[in-house]
Amino acid sequence: MLSLCAACVGPTDRTFVTGRILPRQIRFVTILEETPGDEAGGQRSACIHIRISRANTGESILCRFGVDTPLRTREGPISTALAQRIAADRINEATQRIFSAATLESPLGMLCESLKVTLRTSFEASLAGARFRTRCDARTTPVEFGDFIL
Repeated sequence: MLSLCAACVGPTDRTFVTGRILPRQIRFVTILEETPGDEAGGQRSACIHIRISRANTGESILCRFGVDTPLRTREGPISTALAQRIAADRINEATQRIFSAATLESPLGMLCESLKVTLRTSFEASLAGARFRTRCDARTTPVEFGDFIL
């Protein structure tokens, strides 16, 4: 399991988030090769699992989703390194936003769904042709990050 960050209970019932996903931790797989002559095309996909846990009860869920990026846009090729950086940046921003507002009473499933809604909007706006998936492509290997501990 790769370390993402921890949302820890502070002096109040609020949480704080530390740490970051590193771009190299996002493992993309080419799903669709580029077609010669096309200005845009091809697709790579990654599968992300983030474990969210509640320290006082042991309750835990795995928040699962996938991200896709094109291999090429009209502006040119998108390297794997750039796709990894974009994905890591958006995930880090979304987890910071969602989990830093969490409390001890925050339903874990709702935190996961809020994370997905935030990621869909920000990830798809980051790159033409990028897509957020609520399910991972079967050809990808999930990478698990966590624990977010409330």
